[in-house]
Amino acid sequence: MTKAILQLDALACPSCMQKIQGALAKQPGVETVKVLFNAAKVKADFDADQVSADQLSKTVTELGYDVKSVKVK
Repeated sequence: MTKAILQLDALACPSCMQKIQGALAKQPGVETVKVLFNAAKVKADFDADQVSADQLSKTVTELGYDVKSVKVK
């Protein structure tokens, strides 16, 4: 299992958090998603054979949020 941490520019409200979490959870290969509202971070565990950290970042960007950085572990 691969882990990714996406640092976002900011989250405006708790519904933003739910929107991101829901969209990423639907991605094939994503096992868990946790959005840290106060830190404006998204942590995801995923199968790198099915989805990439770049694809997760693109999904968040398409929702209208700025991804400042992506770290993969």
